[in-house]
Amino acid sequence: MKFIIRAMYLTALLTFSSWAQQVSLDRVAVIVDQGVILESEIEALVADVRRNAQNNDQQLPADRVLRTQAIERLILKNLQMQMAERMGIQVSDPQLEQTIANIAQGEGMNVPQLRDELSKEGMSYDDYREDVREELIIGEVRRANVRRRIYITPQEIDALVKLMDEQGAEQAEYQLGHILIGLPSEPAEDVIEDARSRAEKVIKLLNDGSDFARIAITSSSGSEALEGGDMGWLNINSMPTLFAEAVQGKDKGELIGPIRSGAGFHILKIKDTRGIEKVTVEEVNARHILIKPSIILSEDKAKEMLVKFRQQVIDGEAEFAALAKEHSDDPGSALKGGNLGWADPNMYVPAFKEALANLEPGEYSKPIRSSHGWHLIQLEDRRIDDATDKRKEDKASQLIYNRKFKEESEAWIREMRDAAYIEVL
Repeated sequence: MKFIIRAMYLTALLTFSSWAQQVSLDRVAVIVDQGVILESEIEALVADVRRNAQNNDQQLPADRVLRTQAIERLILKNLQMQMAERMGIQVSDPQLEQTIANIAQGEGMNVPQLRDELSKEGMSYDDYREDVREELIIGEVRRANVRRRIYITPQEIDALVKLMDEQGAEQAEYQLGHILIGLPSEPAEDVIEDARSRAEKVIKLLNDGSDFARIAITSSSGSEALEGGDMGWLNINSMPTLFAEAVQGKDKGELIGPIRSGAGFHILKIKDTRGIEKVTVEEVNARHILIKPSIILSEDKAKEMLVKFRQQVIDGEAEFAALAKEHSDDPGSALKGGNLGWADPNMYVPAFKEALANLEPGEYSKPIRSSHGWHLIQLEDRRIDDATDKRKEDKASQLIYNRKFKEESEAWIREMRDAAYIEVL
């Protein structure tokens, strides 16, 4: 009996000791407003960066520097997740699974294959799912808060369209590396000079052959720091205006900077350049008659009506336009004799798009069922349209939006960070 009691005591002691050790390892490392960052989160992010660096044969800075960058990344994520909770933003499991399926498809895999790849890299699928969920939530928070800060004037669009016409700027894309020596919101003069001096030292190190990605991880305050400063491929009109002016006329491999902005001093490296092929799209000009089944009109009866209309038109007994005006349940096109005008077929629902793909100009479809009801379709013509010219204004608007969104995102994050209560324990 004494032996049993002693064994139970030792077991309890060991269990308490293990629990105490676990608590000491997974302590609160940072207080972020109403939330906290645990030591385990920092270690997990640092381990992930190390794993990616090893896979890419990339050197990393000292542990202290890497930890500081990881903490800053987690602070920003924590602040945005707290805002998402206040805004009630959530991502459902079906939406999450669909996103992961799309990611896997983009990599040429299915979800089970993606799980296997994650396992080989030492990452659990459950952790990956939650990372994707957080990215979706953070993206929605950012869009919701930044979108209302953006205003695009017609004059801006006109000016960009003119620039695109004159310079063909839409043809140029740059793969940029970015290092930001950051400044606070209202810096003193000595703080500015210190940042300028550090930026010039970084330029000297890079000119002397230091690795750009390693310096970015070590020194950059930019949002891409842990990715080695890689901004990816950017159209010259979608990057910040400051960068667009700086990279024009520069060649692959060139270093640019330091460039001063409100955020600090920027150093850029043109890692590569490429052009864009002219974009064309096939458009179709079609018309249709839509009959919607109802309590009064059955599915079979609706289909039979269109079979009858089709034969009448083919036999010359009726005009398609007249039938559409009299019978079509699509009010937008009925008044125009069923005409839908020139359009990209991808804008139509799948069944309608598929029917158009199988028609020759002038041909009538058999009645087809879509989510809207039963359709009789005539393809009037096809054409290859120069999408570059047709969509120039839309493209200019989107490019300006993307540029302003990036600029305003950085400003919004900086303001949120400055207003937050942060305590590193």
